[in-house]
Amino acid sequence: MHLGFIGLGHLGRAVAERLLECGHTLSVYNRTPQRAEGLAVNLCGHPRDVIEQCDVVLLCLFDSATVDAVLSGENGLLGANAPGKTVIDLTTNHFDAVASFHERCRLAGASYLECPVLGSVVPAANGALTVLASGEEEVFEAARGILESIGAHLFYLREPGRATKMKLVNNLALGGIMAVLAETVGIGEAAGIERETLLEILAVGGGKSLVFDAKRQKLLDDDYAPHFSNALIYKDLHCLQDLAYGLEQPLYTAAMVKELYARTFAEGFEGEDFASVAKLFRKRKQ
Repeated sequence: MHLGFIGLGHLGRAVAERLLECGHTLSVYNRTPQRAEGLAVNLCGHPRDVIEQCDVVLLCLFDSATVDAVLSGENGLLGANAPGKTVIDLTTNHFDAVASFHERCRLAGASYLECPVLGSVVPAANGALTVLASGEEEVFEAARGILESIGAHLFYLREPGRATKMKLVNNLALGGIMAVLAETVGIGEAAGIERETLLEILAVGGGKSLVFDAKRQKLLDDDYAPHFSNALIYKDLHCLQDLAYGLEQPLYTAAMVKELYARTFAEGFEGEDFASVAKLFRKRKQ
């Protein structure tokens, strides 16, 4: 199938490569065209050009402000021949913003499928993401084949906004587990335990988890090339706090965890993989 694709960040690039591997062809727009180098795609100059060439367009962007600009900005998707087209949005949005995206697409005659994903670069490359979807059921079923190209697990949550809220809830566990692992490594090393030994024991002990399995090698090698950045987990936890505020629901660990990732901005490594939060827990040399 010929698909549109907008957003070639770390995750977006991996998803695009996976779609190509599965036999789809792509028309692509990215704010930085160089990100498309090496991909056998049709590179477009504007989002509008993408939707004019494709019936289905996938978005994989940083945040809701970026999605808003792609949908409604100058030469945006909804300024084109949108009726009958489908927008599949893989972005982790703010839950308020995503409700407006559903409505704006509907008014433009297009279908909007809210599809945040669980997982980052490695599972994306292997077609092993978990896809959460909200929107009209018939749109979800029509898109199922595309989503199965990138996802090993698909969950349909119907009500607009619910998939996004589930993604934010999931990322509390994701960010929180990573922060605990980071502190565990820090205190273990301060106690004189070699990092390799420490990680080996945690892998069969209290650290055993999907997060540990995904980040163990990064922690061992101090390789924090981003798969999912500190800036992204901070953004998601901020959105989660907004959700909790509206629900009048207290968040205890989430508040502390969010501020740990906020600290990475002050330290200058917000763009690194979120496993690099471990650097905050290292004993500083005197």
